Amino acid sequence: MRVLVTGAAGFIGRWVVGELLARGHTVLPIDSLVAGDETNLDEFAGLPGLLPFEAGDIRDADACRRWTSGVDAVAHLAASISVQDSIDDPATTFENDVVGTFNVLEGARASGARVLFMSTCMVYDRATTPEGIAETHPTRPASPYAASKLAGEALTLSYFHAYGLPTTVVRPFNTYGPFQRSVGEGGVVAIFNRLSLLGEPLRIYGDGTQTRDLLYASDCARFVCDALLSDAATGRILNAGTGADVSVNDLAALVEPDPARIVHVEHIHPQSEIAVLRCDSGEAERALGWRSEVSLEDGIGRVRAWMAERMAAEIPIR
Repeated sequence: MRVLVTGAAGFIGRWVVGELLARGHTVLPIDSLVAGDETNLDEFAGLPGLLPFEAGDIRDADACRRWTSGVDAVAHLAASISVQDSIDDPATTFENDVVGTFNVLEGARASGARVLFMSTCMVYDRATTPEGIAETHPTRPASPYAASKLAGEALTLSYFHAYGLPTTVVRPFNTYGPFQRSVGEGGVVAIFNRLSLLGEPLRIYGDGTQTRDLLYASDCARFVCDALLSDAATGRILNAGTGADVSVNDLAALVEPDPARIVHVEHIHPQSEIAVLRCDSGEAERALGWRSEVSLEDGIGRVRAWMAERMAAEIPIR
């Protein structure tokens, strides 16, 4: 298949591009490069399935129509993803995550391409049962980011119901791995490993009891590609996670063995914190046969080794 990937130069985007290429598909990579980095795609250069990269913005409706023309499927990953930025500047998040998604869907409607919309576990309320959060769990958009993602979900599914366009919504839980940003609002695993390798204190916001279900990047990419290309996922919302959560305190201890280098600081946005995130991905397993494979300990080790290698080679880590 010929697949358009928006947000292709971002963290999850480059893993999805790699997975699609490994499966023999042709990939058209698009990214605005506001948060992405074209060098993330360097290892795929020269592969026959990779079309030339194009820098562009999904807020450009004409560009979206051009990109979607002639493709079979769209993995729509481009988005504003910072909770704090969405609180400080909700308009930009709305334009990217809602208006941009509308433009992608309109382009896909014209070409008949199937669409996968990348949502987030941040749309949910806290987990309240041992089984974790299933797709029927209550939503609680505690930030404009989460609200914009819910709006994007509704738009995406409306194109399935109104026009018969094959669309799917996915809600991966906290994805981590190599190539994730380790500064600002980057992933907590990436941030903790970078600070630990530099010998700097690991800063935990709040009391550190908040939990996360951490999904390794290759598992997330398999899930996205499975859902994008399977008729069993059409018209549905599907979660992906490991089914096991870890507190931020325990995560810090896994990364940094010296407790003196782990400190607690005032929370930046406590009003948007989700206390317990633990995924029930049973529907993804039933519909797609998908389940996570990489353990947290193994995944942390892979991230640390990747970062250490780049630091030794004096390659900048974002």
